Amino acid sequence: MNLQIETEDLGKHYRDVKAVEHLSLRVAEGEIYTFLGLNGAGKTTTIRMLLGMIKPTTGYATVLQTRVRLGSRKPWEGVGYMVEDPHAYAELTVYENLEVARRLHPGTPREAVSQIIERMGLAEYAMRKAGNLSHGNAQRLGLAKALLHHPKLLLLDEPANGLDPAGIVEIRELLLELTREQGVTVFMSSHILAEVAQLAGRIGIIHKGHLIQELSMDELERNRRRRLLLRVRDVEAAHRALIAAGQPAEILPDGAIELKNVRSIERPDEINSLLVKASTPPTQLVVEEEKLEQYFLRLVGMNGASENE
Repeated sequence: MNLQIETEDLGKHYRDVKAVEHLSLRVAEGEIYTFLGLNGAGKTTTIRMLLGMIKPTTGYATVLQTRVRLGSRKPWEGVGYMVEDPHAYAELTVYENLEVARRLHPGTPREAVSQIIERMGLAEYAMRKAGNLSHGNAQRLGLAKALLHHPKLLLLDEPANGLDPAGIVEIRELLLELTREQGVTVFMSSHILAEVAQLAGRIGIIHKGHLIQELSMDELERNRRRRLLLRVRDVEAAHRALIAAGQPAEILPDGAIELKNVRSIERPDEINSLLVKASTPPTQLVVEEEKLEQYFLRLVGMNGASENE
C-alpha cells in the first residue's frame, strides 16, 4: 500500500488542553478520507500538524513519504491545502491572487491560472478584488489555489463551508474526478454528514482530540440501527401474537410496537401476514433507519442532543 499520510501517536497540547491525542492513522494513495467531528474536536489542529504549521507535542506525521518538520519545503510541491477560512490578499483580484500562488510553485504554467478560474466557476469574478467576494466565492478561490499546481495530495478543512447546494455538488464531483481519474489523495475535515456519506471512502471520527472510530461507508451503513415500527388497533393482541410466533416485540410508551431482529426488518411482509392472520392487521408498518446524525451523536455519547446541534 502506497501511503500518502501516516501519523503515529500524534498529539498537540496547549497547557492543560489536549487538542489532539494519540492519533495514529494511515491514508492510501487515491483515497478520500474524511475526518469527521464536532467543532473543536481537533480536526483543524490535525491538519495544521500535517502541514507543518504547528509542531506536535507528541509523535510524528509523514506526508508523501516525508517526515513533516517545521520550516521544511519538502514535500509541499505535491500538496494542495485549504485551512479554515482560506487566506487571500484582499486588495488583489482573484486572478492576481492565483498568479501569486502560481509563482510559489515553480514549473506551474501561466495558463494554469485561467484554467483553474474557469474550472472553479470564477470567470466572472476574475478581476474582482478578493476582499469583495462573497463567502462562497472566497471558498472557491481557496480551493482554486489548492488545486492550481495539480497536487498529488489535497488537505482540505471544511471545503463545503459557505457553498450553496449547487456549489457543494460541483466540489463533490470535482474531488471524485480527481481521485478516480488522476489518483489524487484527499484528506478532508467536515461536520456535514450528508455530504460525507456521498463522498468519503473511509471516515475517521474524532471527538475531544481522540480518534474514536475508523470505518468505511459500507461499515457505517451496517452499524446504523434499524427497527421495524408498527401500529395496530389492538396493541395487546398484536403483541401476544408476535411473542407466540417467536418475534421479540416491545410495546413503546406511545403505543407503537417495535421489533429489532434482523429477519423482521428485512421481511416486514411476514410480520404483516402474521398479524393479519391473528386478526390484528397493522394500520402502519415501517422500517426506520438511524440517521447519520443520530449515529454520530450516539457514538460520541450525545444521544440526547438534537439533530441540529
